[in-house]
Amino acid sequence: MGHWRGWLPRPGFLILLLYLTACTQATFNRPQGTIGPPHVTSRQSPADTPSLPSTSPGRTSAATSPPPPTNAPLTATHSPQTATSTPNPYAPLTIAALAARPYGGGELAILDTLEETETYTRYLITYPSDGLTIYGFLSVPHEGSQFPVVIIAHGYIPSDEYEVEAYSTRYATALTEAGFMVIHPNLRNYPPSDSGPNPYRIGYAIDLLNLIAIVQDQSQDPLGYLRRADSNHIFLMGHSMGGNAVLRAITVWPTAVQGAVLYGAMSGDEYRNYRLIRDWHGDAGAVFELSAPAGMLPAISPIYHLERIQTPIAIHHSLDDEIVPPAWSEQLCQKLSDLGKSVECFTYDNTPHTFNGYADTLFIERMIAFFAGILAR
Repeated sequence: MGHWRGWLPRPGFLILLLYLTACTQATFNRPQGTIGPPHVTSRQSPADTPSLPSTSPGRTSAATSPPPPTNAPLTATHSPQTATSTPNPYAPLTIAALAARPYGGGELAILDTLEETETYTRYLITYPSDGLTIYGFLSVPHEGSQFPVVIIAHGYIPSDEYEVEAYSTRYATALTEAGFMVIHPNLRNYPPSDSGPNPYRIGYAIDLLNLIAIVQDQSQDPLGYLRRADSNHIFLMGHSMGGNAVLRAITVWPTAVQGAVLYGAMSGDEYRNYRLIRDWHGDAGAVFELSAPAGMLPAISPIYHLERIQTPIAIHHSLDDEIVPPAWSEQLCQKLSDLGKSVECFTYDNTPHTFNGYADTLFIERMIAFFAGILAR
């Protein structure tokens, strides 16, 4: 185990990682009084396309090369919404359009206590995300008056097998015992969360961004559920599919969090992702994604907008990963390094896509140390 070395793509992909919900007919609804990146006038696409609200007007030029860097302002504002229509169903999916819309609105609510130990309490929670109800859990340490927050984005699990306390709960437990408040959403389309549109898995990133904005806002309430959250220190960790959502989130809203961990993450290049997913699912589930006009995928894919990122990143991947090619993380690490971004990169031997044994223990130690190092600055 160590830093990148000996990268080779692994042949064959043995299990399904993602489920595309690209061709849903639903559209997103945003509550008023939201916070997030500015330029908040929204546009809704026709109901027969799986699109997201945006302020981006008209059609995007069919260029054959990546667009120039997006220079949208990066600070959060409170603003109302308006609703019109956009003729291009892909326009609201671009990094620029996502950066121009607001996030947040509503509150995180505690429904029940899931577990109480000597060191923490875990609660069943819900919060709103573009008109959907997202479930998950919140783990809060007993000792302390204010805690840095880690939001965990899980990877793919067949929806009929998903539970609120999924495989990624072990990472939440380790972080909570280390003194972090942890919020683990069940992303849209994972019961009991509502189902909603998710082209290019962008809905997952929106669920994260809405949650971040809610934490920032609700932590200011001295009597609220999140009164002990330190909104100046919010971190993200994403595994596999969740790693792709985290990369998109920190590209869309560069100042939203103070650090991000990518663990066996899917690519920031949606062309690569849908080719891999097509190998698993065939073309039937990816009609909308495969039909994007030339030039749209670079506008949608985070990999072409890495210059926007301001968040320190730690990247972890197994060289024996047969689900997501480890070369994807190697290349992301190199691109971020070439741009002068703050990035740490680690590889692991003899462990699968979801780590186990000593590799998993070492990953947890490194993740906690990474977040603690940022807190110490």
